[in-house]
Amino acid sequence: MNSSLEQDVLDYQAWRDRLVGAIESFRARLDTTKAVNVEQSLRMYDLIESLRTDRMLLAFIAEYSRGKTELINALFFSNYKRRLLPSDIGRTTMCPTEIFHDPAEAPYLRLLPIETRETDESVAVLKRKPIEWIRISLDLDDADELAATLAKVVESKRVGIEQARRLGLYNDSSPELSAALGVGPGEVLVPAWRHALINFPHPMLKAGLAILDTPGLNALGTEPELTLSMIPSAHAVLFLLAMDTGVTRSDLELWQRHVQNNAARSVAVLNKVDLIWDDLKSDSEIAHAVNGQLDATARILNLPRQNVLPMSAQKALIGRIRGDEALLERSGVHALEALLAQMIPDRRRIIAERVSREFGVLVDTSYETVLAKLRSTHAELAELASLRGKNQGMVKSMLVKLEQDRAAYQHTVQNFRNTYSVVMKQGLILQSNLDADLIEGICQDYRKKLSDQLFTVRLIRMMQQLFDHFERETGKIMGFANQIKGLVDTVYVSFHEKYGFAKLSPPQLSLARYSEQILQLKQGTIAFCANPATVMQPQGIVIRKFYDMLVVEAKSIFSQVSSEVDAWLDRALSPLTMQLKEHEEMLDRRLESLRRITENVRALETRTKELEHLEVSLRRHLDELDDVRRVLMPPEAPAASLPEPTAAFQARVA
Repeated sequence: MNSSLEQDVLDYQAWRDRLVGAIESFRARLDTTKAVNVEQSLRMYDLIESLRTDRMLLAFIAEYSRGKTELINALFFSNYKRRLLPSDIGRTTMCPTEIFHDPAEAPYLRLLPIETRETDESVAVLKRKPIEWIRISLDLDDADELAATLAKVVESKRVGIEQARRLGLYNDSSPELSAALGVGPGEVLVPAWRHALINFPHPMLKAGLAILDTPGLNALGTEPELTLSMIPSAHAVLFLLAMDTGVTRSDLELWQRHVQNNAARSVAVLNKVDLIWDDLKSDSEIAHAVNGQLDATARILNLPRQNVLPMSAQKALIGRIRGDEALLERSGVHALEALLAQMIPDRRRIIAERVSREFGVLVDTSYETVLAKLRSTHAELAELASLRGKNQGMVKSMLVKLEQDRAAYQHTVQNFRNTYSVVMKQGLILQSNLDADLIEGICQDYRKKLSDQLFTVRLIRMMQQLFDHFERETGKIMGFANQIKGLVDTVYVSFHEKYGFAKLSPPQLSLARYSEQILQLKQGTIAFCANPATVMQPQGIVIRKFYDMLVVEAKSIFSQVSSEVDAWLDRALSPLTMQLKEHEEMLDRRLESLRRITENVRALETRTKELEHLEVSLRRHLDELDDVRRVLMPPEAPAASLPEPTAAFQARVA
């Protein structure tokens, strides 16, 4: 039987499939009727592909030996009747591990050698270079072989101290810690792998869920990409603690440095609750102890009390393997799954709002255009009916009047296009300030100035200049957008009043979500610079990696702003353009009809039949568009226990 989480994920997949089907159907009709330009068609294709590959990411974060991997086994792999991912004592995840499903490839484990840390390339860049990874196929029919293969993620290796320094995994400021990790004279033990990717066809993973299993504090500190990109991109973070110890000093440091200000939603899971199940205590005494620890954790982490749950990952796994429903209920896994399932309506709402923003105006415009065509068809039918029995002189008089109306209409359209062209040129000039080459030049110039001395001051100053550049240019663009909006609003009203166009509003341009992302990067920079452990690396490898990752994220935001503005410039006029084109075609059709009637009175009956057939087709088209609009309609978001996602997170997924 499916869990509540699994069922909700599958339902979300079904809704997303309907959404893709509606967009594909609409795109196919537009392509057939040539009612959309190439750029709009490509944008819809990109939207469809992004929906198909959409994933909801759950990040599991904790210090060592808190039971993250055991919980993943319980939630996703209990059908193998054993531990699939290594979670034995002393065998814990050594490298960040992503678990997902890619239908384009057979199941695999991909491992990125730790030596790639000596380069300046991020994991995101290396994901596009398969040659850098070790690929191992997964045999899903042999549980023992599968578990043995996945155990590779915990492998470690011996390296010399000098190489460990180059990897950023040896800290001269803490020689006693490094000595404790030593395995021989001049050697230390380091993870064998920098990152792992597991492609696995679990039903929830196939439906779009993905997992990020992270090591403890040290790994998060030496891989800035996790803190700056992966964790903020997660739809929910499960922060695991031990029930018997509560929030330890290292737990709190991990939470404050990498989770608290970076995660969209957070759930604290106090694992190993079974350690305080005591036959010598009453149920009420045990419940009192558990609730006290939950209250204290919520207070220390500043989380809503309902987002702090007791759990026994081990008992949940055993309960699933044995089919013991009572043990499952007592383990707390059902409560956790129910809480996690509440992220799905929010995710669905965010996706629906994004589709509506990028696609809804085009659907509404198509609907209004077809509706206008239907009205003009009715008007022409009425006009033709009024011509029955009339003499040729009256028909010619109507023809002259219609030609005059068409000439006046074309003059109005041309004036509008001239004005709009001038303003668009201004927009392109402003947008050039977000040019990728310009941003790259600024970032490279700052990087050359980096040094270990006074690093904190230098980095903050450099990033502040970058942030100021972004805020200055986006401010200019927003001012320009308001100018354009005023122009377009005026034109919409004018064409509505003069020619009966649908009273549509141009799509809005909002860059607030990108400002939230920049603010998040700014906060991440301050937190990083406040951490002595990371800025005192002897050769600055972590410093350089942090700055490079920061620049990658900033450049990505600038690129998104540029694309957003470019797409908005196209969308702002698109609804009106479609109506202008349809109105002109309607005038041309009426002119041609009247010309034919002046030449041959029998053309009146022929044209009447054409219009009657057209009316049937238009009504069918309206029904199809109604179906699309219903699928696109953003769902009502029910009240949820999970906190609302941050604006920065909504920006990332939107």
